[in-house]
Amino acid sequence: MIPVCRLEDLPEGEAVRVDTEPPIAVFHTEGAFYAIDDTCTHQDASLSEGWVENCQVECPLHAASFDLRTGAPSCLPARRPVRTHRVEIVDGVLCVLPAVAAVAVTVAEGSTV
Repeated sequence: MIPVCRLEDLPEGEAVRVDTEPPIAVFHTEGAFYAIDDTCTHQDASLSEGWVENCQVECPLHAASFDLRTGAPSCLPARRPVRTHRVEIVDGVLCVLPAVAAVAVTVAEGSTV
């Protein structure tokens, strides 16, 4: 679990970037906290620098938009979702539990699984 900031340090409608690998953006909107990968899947832009409204973040570069609850893109030019991460509050501190990256499995030709 990664401590991000104290609750009072992230006002409603704002976001903060967590310098992890890959970076994570944490948002405070609609009375809740959401965490997604910070990099837009369309092009390398920081989503924490985007505009937040109604559980959506709009990328500052080409206006792609993502649902903060699911990570799904809600308009072009983005076509792929961003990963979502679990957010917890521990003793007044906002913390993120990063999602485990999907593991790609390659099966050699002729092998059985």
